[in-house]
Amino acid sequence: MGALHEGHLSLVRQAAAENSDVFLSIYVNPTQFGINEDLDSYPKTWDADMEMLADVDSKLASTAGSGRISAVFAPTTITMYPTLPPSSEIPGKGSFVLITPLGNMLEGASRPVFFRGVATVCMKLFNIVKPDRVYFGQKDVQQTVVIRRMVEDFHLDTEVKIGATRREPDGLALSSRNVYLGSRRRRVATVLSQALKAAELQFVNGKRSRGDILWPANDVALSKALQQDELPAAMRARFEVDYISLADPDTLEEVDEVDETKGAILSGAIKMQPLEELQEGEDCGLGGDSMPVRLIDNIILKPSA
Repeated sequence: MGALHEGHLSLVRQAAAENSDVFLSIYVNPTQFGINEDLDSYPKTWDADMEMLADVDSKLASTAGSGRISAVFAPTTITMYPTLPPSSEIPGKGSFVLITPLGNMLEGASRPVFFRGVATVCMKLFNIVKPDRVYFGQKDVQQTVVIRRMVEDFHLDTEVKIGATRREPDGLALSSRNVYLGSRRRRVATVLSQALKAAELQFVNGKRSRGDILWPANDVALSKALQQDELPAAMRARFEVDYISLADPDTLEEVDEVDETKGAILSGAIKMQPLEELQEGEDCGLGGDSMPVRLIDNIILKPSA
C-alpha cells in the first residue's frame, strides 16, 4: 500500500533473485479499512517510494543473474472496483472474496472487514497480473495464511512465497504505520516484540503447553503497562494489548499444546494510545502522536525436523 520500507524492498530483492521480471502493485485499498480506521491519514509517499525502487533497480541491474523491476502497477479505485464504489460496511455492497473462518480470527476479530478487503484486492491483482509467484512478508502472518488458503481453494495458478520479517535493531518490526510513532511511543512499542521473544524462549527451552509458553509474554506486557501507568502524563506512552496468540499454523485456532510436527504461530497485537500530554519540542510522529496506532508482530515456532 505504499509508504515503502526495507521490509518491502527485501521482497523486491527476493522476487528478483527468483524471477526475470518483477511487478509491484502500489494501491491503498479502501475495502480493508473499517469505517472508523485510518484510510484518509494512511501515509502516501509516492515520490519517495519511486526513488527507493529506482535505487533498488539500479543495484539489481549490476547483479549477475538478477531480475529487474519491470513495472509498478498503481491503479485507480475505479479500475479496481469498476461497477460499485468500494464498501467498508458490514455486510457491504459489492463483489467480495471471503475466507472464513481464517479471516474472522485474531486481526479479523478486531478488524471485521480487513481480510475481506485483503482477499478481494489480492484476487483482483492476481487476475490482472497473472503472476507466476507472489511475495508477502511474514510480519503480516495471518495475511499469508489467508492468501495461501485462497490460492489453494480457488485453484489459482500462482505460488505464494513468504519473506522474513525485517526489524529495527531494537526488535521493532518494520511497518508503514511506524511513521505515526514519535520517539516516546516508539520506545515503548518494542514491548510487543519483547513479549513474543520471551514466549519463544520458553519454546526453545522445551516448553510445549500454552500456559508455559505464554505466561512470560503476558508478564512482559503487564509489567511494561504498569510501568507506564506510574509515570507522569508528560512522560508516559500507554498501550493496550489486543491479543497474544499461540495458534495452529494452518487453521489459526488457538492451541493448548504445540504439535511437534506442525509447530505454531506466536503472534500479538497492541494499540499505542495517543499521548496524553506533549513536551515542548518533543519528537512527534506523523499526526503529532494524536492518533492510536495498531502494531502487529509474530514469531514462527518451527516444527521438529
